[in-house]
Amino acid sequence: MSGDSLLLSRRDLEFMLYEWLDIEQLTRAERFADHNRETFDAVLETFERIASDLFEPHYQKSDREEPQFVDGKAVVIPEVHAALKAVAESGLIAAAQDDDLGGMQLPQTVEKAGIAYLQTANIGTAAYPFLSIGNANLLIAHGNEKQIDTFVRPTLKGRYFGTMCLSEPQAGSSLADVATRAEYECDSSLGPQYRLSGSKMWISAGDHELSENIVHLVLARAVDERGESISGVKGLSLFIVPKYLVNEDGSRGERNDVTLAGLNHKMGYRGTTNCLLNFGEGSEYQPGGRGGAVAYRIGELNRGMAYMFHMMNEARIGVGLGATALGYTGYLHALDYAKNRPQGRVSKSTVKQDPIIGHADVKRMLLAQKSYVEGALGLNLYCTRLIDEMAISNDAQEKQRKHLLLEILTPISKSWPSQWCLAANDLAIQVHGGYGYTREFKVEQFYRDNRLNPIHEGTHGIQALDLLGRKVTMRDGEALNIFAARVKKTCSAGHDLGGEVAEHAAEIASLLDEVVTTTRQLHDSGASEAVLANAWPYLEVFGHLAIGWIWLEQLIAAHNKQGDFYEGKRAAARYFRRWELPRVRALLPRIGEIDRTVLDTQAEWL
Repeated sequence: MSGDSLLLSRRDLEFMLYEWLDIEQLTRAERFADHNRETFDAVLETFERIASDLFEPHYQKSDREEPQFVDGKAVVIPEVHAALKAVAESGLIAAAQDDDLGGMQLPQTVEKAGIAYLQTANIGTAAYPFLSIGNANLLIAHGNEKQIDTFVRPTLKGRYFGTMCLSEPQAGSSLADVATRAEYECDSSLGPQYRLSGSKMWISAGDHELSENIVHLVLARAVDERGESISGVKGLSLFIVPKYLVNEDGSRGERNDVTLAGLNHKMGYRGTTNCLLNFGEGSEYQPGGRGGAVAYRIGELNRGMAYMFHMMNEARIGVGLGATALGYTGYLHALDYAKNRPQGRVSKSTVKQDPIIGHADVKRMLLAQKSYVEGALGLNLYCTRLIDEMAISNDAQEKQRKHLLLEILTPISKSWPSQWCLAANDLAIQVHGGYGYTREFKVEQFYRDNRLNPIHEGTHGIQALDLLGRKVTMRDGEALNIFAARVKKTCSAGHDLGGEVAEHAAEIASLLDEVVTTTRQLHDSGASEAVLANAWPYLEVFGHLAIGWIWLEQLIAAHNKQGDFYEGKRAAARYFRRWELPRVRALLPRIGEIDRTVLDTQAEWL
């Protein structure tokens, strides 16, 4: 099945997992001791089979026949339910969960590699389990035992699906302006019980008939007896709001006061319902005989943002993986088309037309795509490897260092693939020429679907502000120092190998020094507003540095290995070093000047 797959390159996955990241080494830890490469491969094959057989066939249909708002319900095509049922029955939703939760206790690196297959096959259908896994992980980390038993266990079996409800029509990404209210009602076996009222916007998978229940995780502002609350994000708490209440015996109870007000009609990603939800209207549903959505508080009062960041950070890495998946499958489709589409002649002496892959400009576009998507996939899997390493580490300081490294890489792993794998999709359309602009070929849909990723789960600009304004300075710059030390260690190993690997290492080491120097210069200036106005090009440079480092890691893993696969790795790394790194290096002097062009521009001038 894997040999001619246009979803992902199984050979590339095997290289990254086994030759570079050496995930078999994880099985030495007690947590993963029951596994080996055979079980890892079996799981990946199951993901790939379900993706090929049940996700990919309805990819274009779910775009043409997008979800409909019918009699207050979101209705999707039946193929979505069949695909998700197969995922649930295979146990893959619980692939990385603990044994005592019914999980397979696999490394997250293997789980995310498998999820990438689902995302390449059908990103819209894959969003339902993707969100549900993140929802369950948050509750496992911060919920009480009863909440886990009631909501997590059915989710991991695929009976319930989950969401995250943050944005509101008037607030968007400005969560300090969230207005949804929560009034305390009583204590319950599921924790402090509240009644919620308000609206949430842009809620992916917010309503459907694909599962027995939907578990909404809702940010809301708890009010006191006088109806007052703490303003800003410090006044937000996190609540479980199920679509249906759950009886003590685990059976489905009465309908909660959560209604679907409408569906958003999107440019792409249409297979996932995107909803405006109203909580606590009381007009259609009155649980317990009164209006107000029944909600159970998670953890402490006013710590909602801290808890939600658990799911948000996981979602950010996952969004980056989804962007990579779309870019990767687009590249493989373009490569296949270029190999089989005869047009023009590479040699003037040839009478018969040659496949377009022989033309230099087509090879350029394919090489650029390859450098973007294989670099991005490497970064995505490296991040999940860090999560696995933290899960098995008994050294508190080492675990903290890995956590800080993951913190600084998170905005990059979200935003870089969202920008550059989208660029890969653009090039995939170009390789197809006029055919790529038609709906008969999937590459135009890959682009439309991927265009969402620079927007949701924190826009490109928000990730840039997070990186420059918070991550590189956290703990007095410790996260940046840990990243720099990791990169320098790789550069040292590359230098020792000599040749082209050493050239790549020297380029990365030089760029790293410039980025670290510029970062300190920016934060020593005291001009914080002007500094942050330059956050977007800073993210551009830092992201390319990180991907260049990942390519160096892959070059080292491929050193002295022969064959077309390894030559392809070297060619992609060479392209990235010679054509992509100079592109961002040119931005550093302007960033270092703390340019005020954007900041000083008045709204009236635009």
